[in-house]
Amino acid sequence: MSVAHRLVQRRLALASGRLKELREELRIVEDQLSHLLDETDDKSLRALVAETPSAEFEHREAKKHSDAMTAHRDRLLRDIAAVETRINDLLDRMTERAS
Repeated sequence: MSVAHRLVQRRLALASGRLKELREELRIVEDQLSHLLDETDDKSLRALVAETPSAEFEHREAKKHSDAMTAHRDRLLRDIAAVETRINDLLDRMTERAS
């Protein structure tokens, strides 16, 4: 096995490990986001009914948290796509070398 082949295999293993980590983090973030969105909806309804500054403040704060978590989830999805592309490129390189 050539040095180049071993290097590609090592990079593939690292990328696969990173993909596994990102997918696990995404699973956790999506679970948290679901709860945050429910809380935001609840506080939005309370703000509408109560029409008080404190209820509106709680709603804005909950919205900030859910927006931040949504942005984090979106970054994770982009990172996952990038790692998957990297893995595909590495697999292509391995197949080219094997031919």
